[in-house]
Parts: sequence; C-alpha cells; structure tokens
Amino acid sequence: MSKVFPRHTKAKLPTIKSGEGCYLYDETGKAYLDACGGAAVSCLGHSDPEVLKAIREQMDAIPFAHTSFFTSRPAEDLAARLIEHAPEGIDRVYFVSGGSEAVEAAIKLARQYFLEIGQPKRHRLIARRQSYHGNTLGALATGGNAWRREPFAPLMIETSHISPCYEYRDRRDDETSFEYGQRVANELEAEIERLGPETVMAFVAEPVVGATAGAVPAVEGYFKRIREICDKFGVLLILDEVMCGMGRTGTLFACEQDDVRPDIVCTAKGLGAGYQPIGAMLCSKDIYEAIENGSGFFQHGHTYVGHPMACAASLAVLNRLLSGVLAQVEPTGQMLQDKLTAAFGQHPHIGDIRGRGLFRALEIVEDRSTKAPFDPARGINKAVKRLAMENGLMCYPMGGTIDGVHGDHVLLAPPFIMEERHLDEVIDKLQKTFSQVF
Repeated sequence: MSKVFPRHTKAKLPTIKSGEGCYLYDETGKAYLDACGGAAVSCLGHSDPEVLKAIREQMDAIPFAHTSFFTSRPAEDLAARLIEHAPEGIDRVYFVSGGSEAVEAAIKLARQYFLEIGQPKRHRLIARRQSYHGNTLGALATGGNAWRREPFAPLMIETSHISPCYEYRDRRDDETSFEYGQRVANELEAEIERLGPETVMAFVAEPVVGATAGAVPAVEGYFKRIREICDKFGVLLILDEVMCGMGRTGTLFACEQDDVRPDIVCTAKGLGAGYQPIGAMLCSKDIYEAIENGSGFFQHGHTYVGHPMACAASLAVLNRLLSGVLAQVEPTGQMLQDKLTAAFGQHPHIGDIRGRGLFRALEIVEDRSTKAPFDPARGINKAVKRLAMENGLMCYPMGGTIDGVHGDHVLLAPPFIMEERHLDEVIDKLQKTFSQVF
C-alpha cells in the first residue's frame, strides 16, 4: 500500500522506470511516447548525456550552498548566459525552484519596487481570464482560471481580470484580427482607470497561454498595445513564460515573437528540462537599481534559491538549446502543425488547431459549425488522457478551456529532438485515441 499523497487519490498510475530520448518506460517495459514533456518540461527528452554529465560533475564538486553565504559558479554563468539572450532591458536573474515560485517572486518584487521609489499605493494586479500563473497563493490569485481559484478564494489577494486574447472564440465577424486584438487590449486601460492608476502595480500575462486554454497565441499588435498602456500609466508588464518560454514557441523567450519588452519575465519548465527543479525571475535594470540604491535587500527568498546543481543542469540545457537544438523547433513545429491539420483539420470534433513552435493544441468541440463544447459531465479530456496512455501516448488534455468549466483541449509540447517518425506516431496514436473517445 503506497504512502505517497498523489495528485489524484483514485488514480492508478504506472511506475516509471527509465527514459531515453522521446520515450519513457514503466516497470512492465511498456513504452510511452512523450508528446507533452510531462507539462511542457522535457524539451531535450530524457537521459541527455551532456546534461547528466554536468549534474554529476556539480554533485562531485558541491551540490548545495545557501545563497546567504555564497554565490556559485553555475549560478553566475547561467545568469550571464540568460541575460546575454534576454529581451531588451532585462538585466538581472533571480533563481528559484519552479514556475509558481518565479511568479510569486515577480509579484513581490513589483510591490517592493514601488515601495522603494515612493509609490506605496500601487498594489493591485491585473491579469486575464483563463490564464494560469501557478499554484502558490499569490500566483493562484493572479491567474484567471475559475475552477482552480474557487476553493481558495477566501485566502487570496484581490486581483482583476480582463478578457483573454482568444481569437477562435471571441473575435467578432465584423472585425479584423488586428482590430480584435486592439479591442481586448484596450480593456486593460479601462480597468486601470476603473481601479485608479495610482493603485495598479502590474499587468501579468502569458505570451502564449498554456495549460488552461491550450497554446493560445496573441494576435499581431496585441502586446504592443499592452506595452503602450503600461507605459502610459507607469504599470509594470510581467510576462509569464513558465510554460511557453525557453524555446518552446521557437525563440528562447516567447515574447520575442510579439516584439514586446517586459519589465519582469518568469521562466521555468524548459529552463531545467526536467533534469533539476529550477525557475527564474528576470527583471529590468531599473527595477534592480531601485532595490540596490534603496534598501539593498529583496525581502524574499527560499532555501533552494540558486541551487548549484539545478543551475549546473540548467546551464547545460541552455547550452544545448543554443548550440543547435533551438533551431529545430520552428521547422519541426510547422511539420507538426501540417500533420495535425492534415489528420484533424476536418475532424467533426476538432474546432481549432493552434499554437507556435512545438507548443500546439487541438480544441475539442461537439459541433464544429457552432463551436459548441461537449457537456463537461462527459469528461472528454479525462477520457482522452486515459485512453492515450493506454495507447502509449503522453499528451496534456485539459477541461474548462472556455471559462474554467466548459470546453476541452489537448495540448502537445513534445521534446525539441523529435523527428518526423515521432510526429507520425503522435498522429497515429491521437487518431486511435479520438476514435475510441468519440
């Protein structure tokens, strides 16, 4: 009898034994093609020899030293490498152990920044409906997923939520894609005015929405307008690239494709590729200097901040990405999109196929013409996950795509090392799974 407290107490999960490349193997020897990287994590696949070598070498040298006493060479080198490739203006890196911690650090840094520069009234956060920013209380409060928020609402800080940029569902027939983006972006200005500009500290958004809505990219011009509004009111722009960053959408930082400059950017998942738990919060020079020239102390921290082994693993991952693996993402992602479109573009229950790079999703509908979702009681996403696993395919189905309750999608976030034969296997196993579900 297991004494592990699992995510789902009724689930009967196979026990993992090993992994190699794009596959994982359980104790019975069954193979699972990893088409989702767990949760968009395993961008280099499994058992990458260069990353494993870096971990072993750091373990032999020094696995842990607390950052109140020491810095470490892996942390220093990783930070320098990230800043070398970071968006314009980003100058410092704060390492944590995962995505939720990165967002939590960003929220607290934003608040302390305004205290340091003499604007103590600024404390309000604005985000978007159907966003997800993590499971710690501050990050959960910032996210706009109603189902995840509801049980813990009495414990959470007050936040505001505007419309997502969700063209498939929300663009009107009488507006262009650009006009739609400007309309929903302008909701930010209206919400800032409603709350009082002097009270708003930050707007938080995923450049490509991940888990809760399924690889939804913003339309052209949306984030440029968001940046203009933030600048107008002195509001910080925090971009959450925990899932969509580190090459997942085809560029190291996802915001590069929207040509937008964040004040703070959060990353994790692909930063460590699953080899060690790590996340990072990166901030602008102006924000860092406000702390440095003020109190000199960021009033935040965790025991494993800047963990040497985690940073060594991440540095090896980053070097692998920048040495050629990243260049494979866009062409392989387009190949995946083409194969998904050929297989499911006219499927009666697939309404939209979307995403960027190797971050793709299929939105499931009951009726293509009306875009009507299935009744949530059907548990479509749960059936897809269960049957896909039976068929030897790991994918990332989710429910509540539209409003936290209605809608289903399947997210695909495979390793960047996938070859065409792997993509064909993904398609074959999805086809088999969908035929069983529908």
